[in-house]
Amino acid sequence: MSKRIQAKHKLDRRMGQNIWGRPKSPVNRREYGPGQHGQRRKGKLSDFGTQLRAKQKLKGYYANITEKQFRRYYAEAIRQKGDSGENLIGLLERRLDAIVYRAKFVPTPFAARQFVNHGHVKVNGRRVNIPSFLVKPGDVIEVKDASKQLELVVVSTQLAERDVPDYIEVDHTKMTAKLNRVPSLSEVPYAVQMEPNLVIEFYSR
Repeated sequence: MSKRIQAKHKLDRRMGQNIWGRPKSPVNRREYGPGQHGQRRKGKLSDFGTQLRAKQKLKGYYANITEKQFRRYYAEAIRQKGDSGENLIGLLERRLDAIVYRAKFVPTPFAARQFVNHGHVKVNGRRVNIPSFLVKPGDVIEVKDASKQLELVVVSTQLAERDVPDYIEVDHTKMTAKLNRVPSLSEVPYAVQMEPNLVIEFYSR
């Protein structure tokens, strides 16, 4: 399992954006980067720098998945028909940990990865403990009976800071969720603007 070693909020500060839309993000107080040189005026980014930043932001959003795995998503996105940037977002949003997060079963993408990894989730009645498992439209995701009363789950379902997107159908009384369709970029409720087209450009150099 890939684990984010550095402080999660450091990515927020490096990007100068509240990537996950969290109330406690340090960017809400200080919009400059971390460290003693964080307040120095930044020069204009090159095309490469802009593309790299877009990749770091999108990759970091999904609990900082590995570079190897992210490159595989890129390869699959360009193999599929249609807009490669939209395909990339569709693949990332089909991840099981992303669905668990979007359904508000847990409060953060990092918690979603751990929640799946620890075996608290079933897909179509079968236990799945692989966060990167790709959910298909129509699949039913369910929190295990023994895990439904966990404090983490109960508190998360009541969070008012974000809503469940339209492409996921959720029943919080039964703790089930169903992916109705693969979303487009405009449907995904990112707290900041994501630029998958720049990510595609970065890898296709």
